[in-house]
Amino acid sequence: MNDILIIDPDTKAQLTKSSEGLLQNGLVKFPFKNGAYRLVSDSNYTENFGKEWNTFQTTQIDKHTGNNVSKVRLFAQTGWKENDFAGENILEVGSGAGRFTQILIDYTKANIFTVDYSNAVEANFRNNGPHERLNIFQGSIYDLPFAPKQFDKVICLGVLQHTPDFKNSVQCLCNMVKPGGQLVIDFYPIKGWYSKINAKYMLRPFVKNMDHQRMMKLIDKNVDWMISAHMFFKKIGVGKIVNRFIPVCDISTTVPKGLSKAQLREWVVLDTFDMMSPAYDNPQSLETVSQWLKEFGMEQIDASMVKFAEVFEAATIRCTQKQ
Repeated sequence: MNDILIIDPDTKAQLTKSSEGLLQNGLVKFPFKNGAYRLVSDSNYTENFGKEWNTFQTTQIDKHTGNNVSKVRLFAQTGWKENDFAGENILEVGSGAGRFTQILIDYTKANIFTVDYSNAVEANFRNNGPHERLNIFQGSIYDLPFAPKQFDKVICLGVLQHTPDFKNSVQCLCNMVKPGGQLVIDFYPIKGWYSKINAKYMLRPFVKNMDHQRMMKLIDKNVDWMISAHMFFKKIGVGKIVNRFIPVCDISTTVPKGLSKAQLREWVVLDTFDMMSPAYDNPQSLETVSQWLKEFGMEQIDASMVKFAEVFEAATIRCTQKQ
């Protein structure tokens, strides 16, 4: 599998690839199913994301939506150039339905190894596979099936705040970067005392354990009035205050401009479910995560709020593994 050593996360024994799965001593250790190597079961803390991305498989995929939001975001946050990295190996952790996987395949020349803990890997394969440079794994950020320090680049976008141990998650990513290689991460930022004063954090203790199907139906039933209310309060100039307390995603800063009415509604249902359903939601400050990266031996740490696609910004850190 290129020059990447695939290992059993538990025993560290080398694994080889076949059409049936990952083999150890000639026997299938981890099966290959619906386009992905399966190292974990579907039953885990990311079940909501599996439902989310298999339901909204194409909502955020540029080649299906006709916009370029994912492309703009990826290259803004990474600082990378298109049509580069021939022969390099990129690890993407937390790929969901493959919005950034698609950009990596279509706009770089790298070999892509993409991992998600949920069965959203199936949506990723339907969107992006099969492809000779694409390798999809269902596995945990804490038990990645790769020997350490092999990847030229590692990215993890939109994921870390939803893991149970943010700091450990960052360390596991650092362990995958080869000397001189680059890590790019983003996460929900803590900007001040007011960061958690909004409907999401007020309601999450009551709804995060709700049946996911029921939650999806509840959001779908109420999304139209919530969109109308959000737009009304924004129009009269009080949206920044009042809209924080409407249990809907921040349409002004999380939803692309120029969507049709139907696309807007779908995107808002998706983002609101994404906002309310995760088992974990742990925002961090840029300063705290930067300090962790120093502890883990990373250098050239560039931490900032990166703006892209007019209305978006993300707490982003780019750093390099010491030689």
